[in-house]
Amino acid sequence: MNREDAMSGRGIGRRQFLCGCAGFAAASLLPGKVFAAGNGNELKIQRLAWAGIRLQLPQATLFIDPLMNPDAWGAALKDRLIPVGDAVGDTYVAITHAHPDHFDPMAAAQALSKGGALVFPAGIQPQPMPEKARARPSALWEPQLLGDFTATAVPASDGYGDPQVSWVVSAGGRRIFHGGDTLWHGHWWRIARQFGPFDAAFLPVNGARFGWRKPVSGLPGVLTPEQAVAAATILGARRLIPIHYGIAGMDEEYRELDDPIGLLRKAARAKSAAAIAIQPMAPGEWLDWGS
Repeated sequence: MNREDAMSGRGIGRRQFLCGCAGFAAASLLPGKVFAAGNGNELKIQRLAWAGIRLQLPQATLFIDPLMNPDAWGAALKDRLIPVGDAVGDTYVAITHAHPDHFDPMAAAQALSKGGALVFPAGIQPQPMPEKARARPSALWEPQLLGDFTATAVPASDGYGDPQVSWVVSAGGRRIFHGGDTLWHGHWWRIARQFGPFDAAFLPVNGARFGWRKPVSGLPGVLTPEQAVAAATILGARRLIPIHYGIAGMDEEYRELDDPIGLLRKAARAKSAAAIAIQPMAPGEWLDWGS
């Protein structure tokens, strides 16, 4: 629109334009309404190490909590570290919080080596920022249009009380939930009302207890398998993909439940959550939407 159009009233007014954008963003997140490009088969999801995932569309890539730095957990984490330097199209990295096992500057720099945006909860300032990345702070409940993805930060609760979010992402005819390393909280129902149901929920399941903060609570600071099944049930998730497990040998510093995947399956059976498929994925594996 040129200056003459604007002065004569023939162009679109700023308020009208912003209202239209807000309406589109809100509509894109209504249940059953996904406006990202393509059909459901076009969205591919790869599990990365620990809590990380890659969401892939034909012309865009979104990573959530990618981890590449072996020093984050050392020998305690047995996951294979998956390279993230091969992103396709417009590239974004979203993080749930700034702890080094969820914001890995090495992974973010690799993923955004050709440019893109680092998307993070408003109120934190992850450092160091990747050299070529744009900073994208995101407030709770406000949809972010990330190319062909629509991502919304929603409430989560950190075991230390540090700022943390979970992410709701719509793309390619699918809607997914990524929980970071949240523990149980009271926002599940509102998230479900606003955005559910979900094609897949990536939820932490190891029920870890921490010994680093004193006095030690002895209570889980991350979702237990039973809590993950309850959260997935409330969210209306068709699949529960467990993340954030597989730490061993740290004694009292960080102790996760024994056999969290077995406990997860048992919890699903006990809750009669037959509609939820428990679908573990190895690092590097791509989600099979047909299973």
